[in-house]
Amino acid sequence: MDTVLNLGLNFETRKGLAELTKNPRFAADSFRRFIQMFGNVVMEIEHEKFEKVLKGIKDKHGRKLDTDLETAELDEVITGYLELVKKEKGEFPLDPKVQLRMAIDAVFGSWNNARAVTYRRLNDIRGLIGTAVNVQMMVFGNTGNESGTGVGFTRDPSTGEKGAYGEYLLNAQGEDVVAGIRTPHPIKVMEQELPETYKELMAVFQKLENHFKDMQDIEFTVENKKLFMLQTRNGKRTAFAAIRVAREMVQEGLIDKEEAIMRIDANSVAQVLFPQLDPKEKELHKVLTKGLPASPGAAIGKLAFTAEEVVERVKAGEKNIILAREETSPDDIEGMDRAKGIVTARGGMTSHAAVVARGMGKCCVSGAGELHIDAAKRQITIGGKVLGPNDYVTLDGAKGEIFEGQIKVVDATVSEDFQTILTWANEFKRLGVRANAETPRDAKQGHLFGAEGIGLARTEHMFFQGDRIRNIREMILATTTEGREAALAKLLPHQRGDFKELLAVNEGLPVNIRLLDPPLHEFLPTTAADIKVMAEDMKITEEKVKQLCDKMHETNPMLGFRGVRLGVVYPEISKMQVRAIFEAAAENVKAKSDFKFGGIEVMIPVLAHEKEMSFMRELCVTQIETVLKENKLTKERVPYTVGVMMELPRACLRAEQIAKDAEFFSFGTNDLTQTTLGYSRDDAGKFIPIYLEKNIYEKDPFQCVDQDGVGELIRLAVERGRKGRPGLKCGICGEHGGEPSSIEFCHKTGLNYVSCSPFRVPTARIAAAQAAIKEKRSK
Repeated sequence: MDTVLNLGLNFETRKGLAELTKNPRFAADSFRRFIQMFGNVVMEIEHEKFEKVLKGIKDKHGRKLDTDLETAELDEVITGYLELVKKEKGEFPLDPKVQLRMAIDAVFGSWNNARAVTYRRLNDIRGLIGTAVNVQMMVFGNTGNESGTGVGFTRDPSTGEKGAYGEYLLNAQGEDVVAGIRTPHPIKVMEQELPETYKELMAVFQKLENHFKDMQDIEFTVENKKLFMLQTRNGKRTAFAAIRVAREMVQEGLIDKEEAIMRIDANSVAQVLFPQLDPKEKELHKVLTKGLPASPGAAIGKLAFTAEEVVERVKAGEKNIILAREETSPDDIEGMDRAKGIVTARGGMTSHAAVVARGMGKCCVSGAGELHIDAAKRQITIGGKVLGPNDYVTLDGAKGEIFEGQIKVVDATVSEDFQTILTWANEFKRLGVRANAETPRDAKQGHLFGAEGIGLARTEHMFFQGDRIRNIREMILATTTEGREAALAKLLPHQRGDFKELLAVNEGLPVNIRLLDPPLHEFLPTTAADIKVMAEDMKITEEKVKQLCDKMHETNPMLGFRGVRLGVVYPEISKMQVRAIFEAAAENVKAKSDFKFGGIEVMIPVLAHEKEMSFMRELCVTQIETVLKENKLTKERVPYTVGVMMELPRACLRAEQIAKDAEFFSFGTNDLTQTTLGYSRDDAGKFIPIYLEKNIYEKDPFQCVDQDGVGELIRLAVERGRKGRPGLKCGICGEHGGEPSSIEFCHKTGLNYVSCSPFRVPTARIAAAQAAIKEKRSK
């Protein structure tokens, strides 16, 4: 918000100030500063116009810095400033009481200026109706070379290293440091220039930190060697610094572990897990365009425009490729895996690109609406700039920024400080934290960050590897049960192998496996080459393949033939998957006789009706018991449960009846949000920002659980579900499972665990601990 310094000066009070201080130059400098600041802040004259006048006088007299100007030359500046004000707004007010009234009104008015409104929005500051105005005596850092001003931190806000960190200037006022009018010196230089005052300042730094028990951000002024403290507040810091400061303050006895956990901004934890752009190099590059910060980190590479192109180019030896798509689909999974980063023109924070990228630990910028991506021409257009497959771009996933060219990337590491904080978090949290993972690599990444098993393994992602897509297409396009079973028989060994690896790396931990879910049409061939291959595989004409594909077309596929509906209509699909899971379990036992299972959870997706659950439970259990019997195994040796992914409003309302057959609930909040609000998550980006701006929503419901609507359904489902099955295990596996306010909601609602992308596991652990601590403190 706005500030006005040196208020009350006019020609008469200037004389008094000069006589009082015996320093006419200082009085003239303060008067010219006041006219410039008052003229800009209160009278709304552009700052650059004052700078133009000042530069003209400096150039006239050959002065490089403001401090080089002599008293007579400052008088010329004052005259020029007053003429500028008269030309722009009329006479400059010289009555101090009028100045004070106008300044107070300006500060009150600045409550609603663009930067104040934006600051409150970015920092989620809500519910305030206005501001106060402080009027206080001035101290002056511009009286000469025994005066100065500065800003300091008691620890480095970037790294957390203990020790004074900051900048200061001799013979200057506060705005000189903050506004960059002059290049300030490191605060350590003050020790040589004002040694006694520096020693006093360091003692005050330590005293303030000991009192507030947190890193302090301090503003100070020195007037003729006398130190004045202007303000202190808890200093803003990077996630890296926050973690180090919290740990070291526990070691120093300033705070306890509980307080250390509460000091960490869970939302910022992802900063320490992803590669980062070198901040100094980044400043040298201009942002081409911005999208949504879908998945943090940094990525550099040449552009590719299809998943197939990425795969081909990587196989040919290229290492750094950025996949640019209008939007991604499950079909793009291999290309996304091979790419260094992903950028899309459409899609939100929970779009396919965003969700999959976070799961992979890939940098992603989604919904960059100014991008025009032409896959056919293999180019993107931003404004008048055209970039093609030989052009490099750099992505900053944490900011949603896209740059032309290459910017240096700095690798992130999991520090000892971070490991310590995560260990402390486990002492407090009640919620379990799992990872969403369908590959051994993802699962291992989750383990590295402390995941307690898998909360969601999406089996459809396994079908896009190698030649499997041909088998799944053959199964979808088959017109008879026998044809489907023949295609499924080809898929069974692949699925079994996948599940064997997944169970092996999660020995002793629960593994939740969701049966096939996405709309079948997403798997269908679209190119002439793929259609030709399918015709050869199925021994039918290409025209027949096209007809079968057209028959699969759906008007609204997200609400179409998917999830549980596949199992009911084509039970052979679910039978194959269940058989593959438990044959994989049997192979793990054969490979290691003392293999420990943490529990296999078979999950039925997109379920709306309790009779669907009854049907699927019987199908799954019959198949499971058959496989176990074939392999001379028991449920005690291979423990399993059959449950449901709760992602439709009717399922939540009928939770008590569904729980009679479902042994667990896992809330898929991405789809539950879509179906409850009636919003497509991939299209909501067109209006959600406006809803946020107009305070219809406080937060994007696809990023934070809509607790009053979607949340009410979850609370109701948990209550009714546990009425139908006491002790029912409940979790959440949508991307909300890695968002701190949603995790706190899950804690309060009594869920057993949350599950999220591997790279969000540390965030979830800290947020879960904070939720438990808040509950404890509220009692």
